[in-house]
Amino acid sequence: MARSFLPTCLAVFLLAGSAAAAAPTMPAFAVEQIADGVFVHQGLQAEADDRNHGDIGNLGFVIGDDCVAVIDTGGSPSVGRALRRAIEVRTSLPVCYVINTHMHPDHIFGNAAFADTGARFVAAAGFTQALAARRTTYLERAERTLGVATNDGWLVMPGDTVVERMRIDLGGRYLALTAWADAHTDNDLTVVDESSRTLFTGDLLFIDRVPAIDASVTGWLDAIESLAQHAADIAHVVPGHGPVGEQLNAMLAPQTRYLKAIRDQVRSAIDEGYGLAYTTAHVARAERDRWLLFDDYHARNVTAAYTELEWQ
Repeated sequence: MARSFLPTCLAVFLLAGSAAAAAPTMPAFAVEQIADGVFVHQGLQAEADDRNHGDIGNLGFVIGDDCVAVIDTGGSPSVGRALRRAIEVRTSLPVCYVINTHMHPDHIFGNAAFADTGARFVAAAGFTQALAARRTTYLERAERTLGVATNDGWLVMPGDTVVERMRIDLGGRYLALTAWADAHTDNDLTVVDESSRTLFTGDLLFIDRVPAIDASVTGWLDAIESLAQHAADIAHVVPGHGPVGEQLNAMLAPQTRYLKAIRDQVRSAIDEGYGLAYTTAHVARAERDRWLLFDDYHARNVTAAYTELEWQ
């Protein structure tokens, strides 16, 4: 009996280990209250993979007297479900709005977890077109990096779009939404909770993790300048990636330095007749030790800036 029991236990153990390796559990999902009724989950400063389930962007929610607004939902439906559970622990009020700050997968693939809530999905004008154009790429990449099957249910499009500004009411609590011209993407949206003076920047602000240019380096610098003009009105800042802070201008400074270095040095390289390969290898290399994931994104940033600036 003992002889048959040991192999059976070993087989069960190995099968369980194999299953765990194939489908790792969702990591612990921490949520911090940064102001009255304002909660934030800080994503990992990493690339999406099958261990973190795409939990690499900052997510938030704001609780009003009548309902809840969610700001970004994470890089997979499992992250979205974890966010939804965190909300349900803190309030029985319904989710009435899901706001996406832009169309990148790490901020929107969790939308699927809220599709049955009756919430209104809100994004900047341009979001739907941009996401539709990248639909196949995003879903195929998610299958490779997250190790799960994807489908069109991961892509929840907004019913409401913001062309310039929108103000929404959560019941005695108002959120001010602002759409931006080409910057990090061509569909960036920021959210301000007026009660707590909390600014959700989306990926108009990266902390510690190197910024990623997906639209316009000059437009992004213009957006930063505009944001900085309202710094005195903001008490809490939630970046798209990295820790929450309180001093908006100080938080913007490293990113501003980096983007200006790319803009100015790429312009000089173009004026001096250097091609893309040389420019990519030499521009803003002094920034390398100041940013996480620099080697993953910097060359693409220089390429994007070169493509934009060579015709100006």
